[in-house]
Amino acid sequence: MITLTMLGTSALLPIPGRALASVFLECGGHGILFDCGEGTQSAARAAGVSLMRMDLLALTHYHGDHIFGIPGLLQTMHSMNRTKPLILTGPAGLEAQMRPILQLAGSLSFDLSLMPMPEAGRFLSESLEGARLTAFPTEHRVPSQGYCFELERKGRFQPDKADALGIPRKLWGQLQKGETVVCEGQTYSPSQVMGEKRKGLRVVFSGDTTCCKSLTEAAKGSDLLILEGTYGDSADAQLATERGHMTFAMAAETAKAAGARKLWLTHFSQRLEEPDSYLPFAAEIFPETVVCKDGMQMTLSFDPDAEKSGQGCTKE
Repeated sequence: MITLTMLGTSALLPIPGRALASVFLECGGHGILFDCGEGTQSAARAAGVSLMRMDLLALTHYHGDHIFGIPGLLQTMHSMNRTKPLILTGPAGLEAQMRPILQLAGSLSFDLSLMPMPEAGRFLSESLEGARLTAFPTEHRVPSQGYCFELERKGRFQPDKADALGIPRKLWGQLQKGETVVCEGQTYSPSQVMGEKRKGLRVVFSGDTTCCKSLTEAAKGSDLLILEGTYGDSADAQLATERGHMTFAMAAETAKAAGARKLWLTHFSQRLEEPDSYLPFAAEIFPETVVCKDGMQMTLSFDPDAEKSGQGCTKE
C-alpha cells in the first residue's frame, strides 16, 4: 500500500492556499519527500503528515522553489531530537549545489548523507522490502530528473504444491515471506510453492520538465503519474516548451501516451488563480486527470477495489 499526499501545488512562489510543489510518499512505515520548497512544513502539518517519518529526500533539480524549504525542515528535525539517518539525493551536481544550503541548517542531531542515484535507490530497497526507486532524466533549463517508485507484488502461495511436496504446514508462512527453509535435512525454497509475481504498484513524479521521451517511457503503466502543469492554456505551449515546462494538455498527452491510470497535475503558475478552470484542456485528452489542491491524498492498494482517494478534498 502506498499513500501519496500533495503538500504544495504552487510554482515559483508560495501564495495563500498553495505552498511550493512537494509530495510525500509513505509505504510500510517509510517515507520519501519529493522536493522541498517554501511552505512544505506548514503544508505537511495541515495535511496531518509527519515528515519525521522521512527516510529519503529526493530532489528533482536545484531551483530555489524546490529546495529553499530544506534548511528549516532540517532544523525542525534537529530540534525534535531526530536520530534516524536521512538520505538526500538529486541530479548531477548534488554535492556542489546542496552544501551551501545545508550549511544554513547548522549542526544536526542525525546523520545526513548526500547520495546520488542509483545508490540512494538501493539504500531504500534495503530498508523497505519489495520497494524500488529509480530516477530518469527530464528536460528543464538545468540538470533535472524524475523518480519512479515501484512496489512489487509477490505471486500467490500455492498450497496444493506445498502439500504435494510434503512441506510441513508450520513452514508455509516462512516460504510466503520469501525465506528458504530447511527441515529434517530437506531444503524448501519459495520458488517451489509461489506463483509468478503479480502486477505491483507504480508511482511516477517528474518535477519541472517539458515533454520528453524519457518521461513517457518511465511513466508507462503507472498507477499514478504526477506531472507539472505550470501553464493551463494550450495557447502557452510554445512558451512552456521554451522554459522547460508543460501545459495541462501537454501533461495529459504524456499520460495518454504512457498508458497511465491516473494523472495528478501540480506546480501551477501564480497566474492561474483558478487552476480547476483549465481542467478541460487536459480532461478532453486524458479523462482521468485531477487538478490537485494542497493536502490532497490518495492511497494505492494492490486490490483496485480497496483504493481510497481524497480527490477534490483539501485537508483543513
